[in-house]
Amino acid sequence: MKTIPDASTLAGWRKSSYSNGEGGECVEVADGIEGIVPVRDSKNPHGPALVFSATGWTSFVSAVKREEFPTA
Repeated sequence: MKTIPDASTLAGWRKSSYSNGEGGECVEVADGIEGIVPVRDSKNPHGPALVFSATGWTSFVSAVKREEFPTA
């Protein structure tokens, strides 16, 4: 996994549908970048972003939808 030190210049950020709507715990992803999916904390848009392979991100999202992760 790589990071982008300041991903605020990337276009196409959108909030995850799994983020809560009250301003906390918000994850944003940037679409439209071939082969990778940058992910950042919406509360820190000028901070670092994690970069996942598109295949890895798709697998993760599918596992979340299947509720394969325990809830706290």
